[in-house]
Amino acid sequence: MGERVTSVPVGTRGAVMRTAALWLLFLAPFFYLTYGVANWLASLRADVPNLAFGWEKYIPFFAWTIIPYWSINAFYALSLFVNDTPQDVGRLARRYLTAQVVAVICFIAFPLQAIFVRPETDGLPGFMFDVLGGFDKPFNQAPSLHIALLVIIWDHWRCRLKGFPRTVWHVWCVLIGLSVLTTWQHHVIDIPTGMLLGLFALWLFPADKASPLADFRLTKDRKARRLAIVYAVGATIFLLIAVVSLHSNGASLLWLWPSLALAIVAIGYAGAGPQIFQKQSNGVTSLASRFLLWPYRLGARVNRWWWTHRLPAAVKVGDGVFLGRAPGRDELRAYASVVDMTAEFPARRAAGLVWRAIPSLDLLPLSVASIRDGALAVEDVRSRGPVLVCCALGFQRSAAVVACWLVRSGHAANAAAATEQIKALGRPVHLKPQTYAAIDEAAR
Repeated sequence: MGERVTSVPVGTRGAVMRTAALWLLFLAPFFYLTYGVANWLASLRADVPNLAFGWEKYIPFFAWTIIPYWSINAFYALSLFVNDTPQDVGRLARRYLTAQVVAVICFIAFPLQAIFVRPETDGLPGFMFDVLGGFDKPFNQAPSLHIALLVIIWDHWRCRLKGFPRTVWHVWCVLIGLSVLTTWQHHVIDIPTGMLLGLFALWLFPADKASPLADFRLTKDRKARRLAIVYAVGATIFLLIAVVSLHSNGASLLWLWPSLALAIVAIGYAGAGPQIFQKQSNGVTSLASRFLLWPYRLGARVNRWWWTHRLPAAVKVGDGVFLGRAPGRDELRAYASVVDMTAEFPARRAAGLVWRAIPSLDLLPLSVASIRDGALAVEDVRSRGPVLVCCALGFQRSAAVVACWLVRSGHAANAAAATEQIKALGRPVHLKPQTYAAIDEAAR
């Protein structure tokens, strides 16, 4: 479907083919077995509800869209064989498996059914509908596994295609997505829930890096544990809202989005660390992170505005170094570089702007290494012009880095003196005594 980004050695190609074939031999029967069992269990119940908006009855039925609907089966298999290494095959297969397992658990725990009565169809579409009806009963609705797998497969190919073939791929994926409605296979609420599941699978097994949960170690930091509990409670509240309102309002399932976002943040504070945000050193975050964690970021932006809207966006500390909050797009015009200490906010792009990110979790003290890396980054980019050192509010993480830079550059004798200089500029600084010690150690 397009040019491969790299050529694959013959030996590696053989390993890819073998690995893909083995995964497919497992995934295909696993898919039909678990999907069929979930359907069968739902069919035994007499009270399987339906979640549909009244206006869905106006969605047209287009028999021909069964063709793009069915095409995902071919792409499901083909995508396993279009990889550069066996490890790439394994990552894609684990994404498939994650979507399948989570969806089936949802189908069993909260079965739903479609209420559409499709008209009679003939020809090729009629044959395809008949085959589909042999195993796909009107259950297994939300989250739409079809949409979850579409998100995973779309992402797999969009990174491998260029130019016109990539545009064609996007259009075809839109057709596949719409086909779940125009073939009357799913209701509207199944689509966003399926998208969340697909994005979660992408987030759990990201490309070119380890899973954000790979190095999970339960934290011993008491403050981090408290914050993890707070976010876990928030996630539970949103989940309960979704479940309690399930039978009366289909849109209530959208509360699963903030629930999932807060659950991921809770995992980060519990021990996974800033890797949950999947932010690179240039400030770029993964597609999955941007969408999955958007509700949390929305809350973080509101919090930033609440605490800083009466303050200057940044203050000049000296020698072209500024300390401030996470910047808005218009605020970037004054700077040549940004040293960003947040994990939660993606970089904002501007022409010629250099962005250095050292991701760290909000409200937790920085490590000595992070403080030192931040100070060194400030010194490295300062020759380019004005540099903004920022975190969410500019009160803690970035303040610690700027204080370290002041000490290292000879502008202050120690962390306490550097902090007083910053406060004298009218910028609040909220640093603990242990952070002062970390700053002084990083400045050596």
